Order: sequence, then structure tokens, then C-alpha cells
Amino acid sequence: QVQLVESGGGKVQTGGSLMLSCAASGFPFSIADMDWYHQPPGKSRELVATITNTFYTVYTPSVKGRFTISRNNAKNTVYLQISNLNPRDTGAYFCHPRGLLEDYWGQGTQVAVSS
Repeated sequence: QVQLVESGGGKVQTGGSLMLSCAASGFPFSIADMDWYHQPPGKSRELVATITNTFYTVYTPSVKGRFTISRNNAKNTVYLQISNLNPRDTGAYFCHPRGLLEDYWGQGTQVAVSS
């Protein structure tokens, strides 16, 4: 079955950096476009970055320049490097594969940014 395991979150101070990882299994990872979503506390999930199966990347304007999405198909893993963190980046981060017959989500990884 499809499994998505996010990791790498934590508590950081404003200006810090984190590398989030999502280990995927149960579907053909190398041909899937992959998203990262951010869910601030008490709010809905919002798409922040996408990497296609051809390694093309797209970012929501609010994170462009601070977030970098990448993937390693040999490890079935997608990454999100976040730099210059600020309190608005606080929340849960989820990876999400596009194009599957069902909608799959992992448990997410929590990021808490203190000022």
C-alpha cells in the first residue's frame, strides 16, 4: 500500500533552516509528480512546492527563494529545504503524490519557529 513518511521537522529560531524529507513507497515514485503542503495551526493545508517527474519545480510566490524542493528517485524520497525560517512557517508539512487513484497523505512533520 502507499506509505508516505515525513521527517526532519523540529523547533528552530527565526532565520534558521531545516531539511524535510518524505520517504515514499507503494507506487511508482519516479513517474509521480510530488507536492509539499504546509498546514499552519488551525488552518487548511496549502500547496507550497511541486516537483514533476522531469524535475521541474514550481513554488507558491510566498516561499519562492526560501524553499527548495528536490527528489532522489533512487531513494524514493522527496525533500524540502527551508531557509530563513519565520514564525509564519510554523505548522505541519506533508508530502503528496499527484495522479494516484486515491488521495494519500502521511502523518506530516511539525515545524515550530520561534521569534
